[in-house]
Amino acid sequence: MVRRRSYKRSRKYLVLVTAVLTALFLFLGDRIVRYTSTNEFCYACHAHPHAEESWRKSAHYDNRTGIYVQCTECHLPPPGNLDYLLAKAKHGAHSVYHQIFTDIETVNWEAKRTVEAAVGFTYDESCIKCHQNLFPMQLSSDGQQAHLYYSQNEDELSCLNCHMFTGHYSDLVQEGVQFIVDQDVEREIFTEPSTVKEFEDFTEKIPGTAISFEMVAIEGGVFQMGSPPGEPYRQEDEGPVRDVEISPFFMGRLEVSWDEFLAFYNQTAAEGRQDNVYATNLGEVDAITGPTPPWGLPDQGWGMGARPAITMTWHAADTYCKWLSAITGKTYRLPTEAEWEYAARGGTTGPYFFDGDPRKFSRDRLWNRIFGPDTAVINTYVIYNENSMARTQLPGTVQPNPFGLEHILGNVYEFTGDWYASDTYSMYPEGVVVDPTGPDSGRERVIRGGSFNSDASEVRVAARSHTRHEQWQMTDPQIPKSIWWYTDTREVGFRVVCEWDQDN
Repeated sequence: MVRRRSYKRSRKYLVLVTAVLTALFLFLGDRIVRYTSTNEFCYACHAHPHAEESWRKSAHYDNRTGIYVQCTECHLPPPGNLDYLLAKAKHGAHSVYHQIFTDIETVNWEAKRTVEAAVGFTYDESCIKCHQNLFPMQLSSDGQQAHLYYSQNEDELSCLNCHMFTGHYSDLVQEGVQFIVDQDVEREIFTEPSTVKEFEDFTEKIPGTAISFEMVAIEGGVFQMGSPPGEPYRQEDEGPVRDVEISPFFMGRLEVSWDEFLAFYNQTAAEGRQDNVYATNLGEVDAITGPTPPWGLPDQGWGMGARPAITMTWHAADTYCKWLSAITGKTYRLPTEAEWEYAARGGTTGPYFFDGDPRKFSRDRLWNRIFGPDTAVINTYVIYNENSMARTQLPGTVQPNPFGLEHILGNVYEFTGDWYASDTYSMYPEGVVVDPTGPDSGRERVIRGGSFNSDASEVRVAARSHTRHEQWQMTDPQIPKSIWWYTDTREVGFRVVCEWDQDN
């Protein structure tokens, strides 16, 4: 009997102690969770050095309502469930790890300020928690259209696709960009295009503007197109190797710049968002369909001028070539894939037009991920993910290839005129193929050269890629979507070729 009473008393004490300890744990746990969710705690161990400064400049801090949106209100899911605690532990461990093991001074923070990176640290459900009404009365018509599109495609889109810089301000984002080419009054306004009588380099002049660009004479010849089976990082669509003969042609020394593309835009642009036919301001040239205004900032806030024009569609690039042909009296077009590779090789036969092993340049290998790739040689010739600062670069930042073409690898992918097929080369007959133009039809176009965001393995001369038209227009809310502009890629531009009349 005594033992039973003692046992019952012990159970009561055990339950009481357990309850007290549980309450204490919950109390302290709640206090710990609250404390570690304050801005001050985030600042104490956060690896991002300018997070607080950019937050205080943003619309989430400096706004007409005076409401501050705190760190965890965006960078954690709404509290009250296990997902919140798991996300908190994950992000906390991530910051602590980088605080201990990463040299913060060497991190390219601008490269991380992309939608692709930010979606891993920001939660749509947290955005919706505060912005429950996606259609407030003061919302613009463009905003209503965009929010309607988002509500119909929530599984494929993120709030960050349109509101990337709401929580943290960026000086790179410019408001009210106007697509006007600045004309220096002291610069000559060209009235006639250049005359070409000999097969030699020339400078083309765009009539009605002060804009000119350099064209390089590319002698014809025979080369081996594609990559041999033993080339590092070779993909199946790069073979089999074919002997190809290319006729002489001219190619732009650089990608088409914003100055050049905006000359086209200013002379042909259609007002509003309908794709109308709009006459140019040159009387003898009309009925050129010009681009409609872009939905967002096509230059990404990086600046225009001599930087390569980006975010236009293949249709826009092709139309630019037709316009340029019309106002110069020459035949401008996009290069064929074979012409592009022949020009990019510059008479060489290796993975690049310079000496080097892709395995030493690429971060794909574990050794290079830990200790860093060898960049001494490739940095001289290519703008890619190791040296680009996550954006396009101006002319003169790298050395040209043996034919005198600059940025032919890296900086931006370049449109070609060919349809893409993974077995294009196998469809070519044995022997020497003369001036091939690829498949007769397809869904996507070939793009070549890699971009500022590419690994060294992707800027090999033989590396092939293609457009992803629907994916690159995912966040365009217009119905129908623009035929002129992409909203979801920053990596594609183009350079032109000019045909040479050998009977001239």
